[in-house]
Amino acid sequence: MTIKDLPDSWKWVTLDDVKSNGRAVVSGPFGSNIGMRFFVPIGVPVIRGNNLTTNMKKFIDDGFVFVSEEKAQELRGCEAIPGDLIFTAAGSLGQVGVIPTNSNYRKYIISNKQLRARLDSSIIDSSFAFYWFSSPLMVSHIRQQNTGSSVPLINLSILKGLPIPLPPLSDQRAIVSILGALDDKIDLNRQMNQTLEAIAQAVFKSWFVDFDPVKAKAEGREPEGLAPEIAALFPDNFVDSELGPIPEGWRVVSLGEVFKVVMGQSPPGETYNDAEEGLPFFQGIRDFGFRFPTRRVYCTDPTRVAFKGQVLLSVRAPVGALNVAKERCAIGRGLAALGSVEHNGYVLYFLKNKINLWDAFDGGGTVFGSVSKKDINAISLVFPGEILYEQFQSLSDPLDSMIFVLEEESIVLAAIRDTLLPKLISGGIRIKDAEKYVEAKL
Repeated sequence: MTIKDLPDSWKWVTLDDVKSNGRAVVSGPFGSNIGMRFFVPIGVPVIRGNNLTTNMKKFIDDGFVFVSEEKAQELRGCEAIPGDLIFTAAGSLGQVGVIPTNSNYRKYIISNKQLRARLDSSIIDSSFAFYWFSSPLMVSHIRQQNTGSSVPLINLSILKGLPIPLPPLSDQRAIVSILGALDDKIDLNRQMNQTLEAIAQAVFKSWFVDFDPVKAKAEGREPEGLAPEIAALFPDNFVDSELGPIPEGWRVVSLGEVFKVVMGQSPPGETYNDAEEGLPFFQGIRDFGFRFPTRRVYCTDPTRVAFKGQVLLSVRAPVGALNVAKERCAIGRGLAALGSVEHNGYVLYFLKNKINLWDAFDGGGTVFGSVSKKDINAISLVFPGEILYEQFQSLSDPLDSMIFVLEEESIVLAAIRDTLLPKLISGGIRIKDAEKYVEAKL
């Protein structure tokens, strides 16, 4: 690990130097003490690898298994509370998190594959320590400390010996404020995108799954929340179909009748690269984000291509995950591209409303674990006709466009944070200069 000289008021310390009193740095319980047989539906959450990342997300405060209060008391030496840092000790080394002050639970238990560090708040700010340990420099350094063979491992001794540049506490807090402002804006954008998607999904469900406007008109009521010209597009009666009652004039079709389906195909391995040559290449759910996939690999000779706006469907276990192509890209055999070059809100929100659609292909290891083009084409859906289809697209397109804008803004903000991070936490840039730069960007 290389870093330039620190400012005069800073010094190098180890994690052991800044730990709190008592059993501040601990490993998780033995595996036999926290196996599946101890899990209960409700209780004290157990922190596992899925709650930590290597991309500077502070903590994923959901997706837990739980142990009882009695079991948690038995394992109280492995308890974690707000302000504690959590590290992965086995498997995905470099994962780190910090439990926020506004966490969903007042306490947690770490799993047998995690380590916990409780720091002295009079010496070091836990968020400053988090930013340092989650920096690419330190993620790489931690991975280099691997003592395992088949499974990557670090232990308490390694954790305690990890180096930390220690500025005065006031500087630490200023640095946390700068980086936190960027993270807060990124998080706000994420919440806004979730809200925008929920709005579009709720409208789709009301119109095309629950048939609320048709039900209202059939009962002699005006559909709620619809302009008269839109309400007039809905029929006022139902007819029978193989899917049950559907609005009169609408029809049951197969997905392949109305939407193009392109199955991915992996190009030759020698065409892969990480030098950004060719098209971004997405192979499966590993590349998926909230709405758009993340670039990791590129391909100079793609065999199958998806276009901006097409829906990307995971066709290998786990089947059914969805993203949207935000650019022309190559797709491997783990994905299919659905829809046209633009206006794919209908198929996207249809699939998002059919969360159980893929159970027959992805359940418990007793079935296929993959889905074919024939399977996708054969999916039945209710099609309302071109006019209502276009009406929904005209509503969902602006929402989806705003999601794209906010996602792109978050990418820029994350790049700014990632650029400032190593400079700030090593004293390579003046805090006042960084504050002015971030204020201008926000």
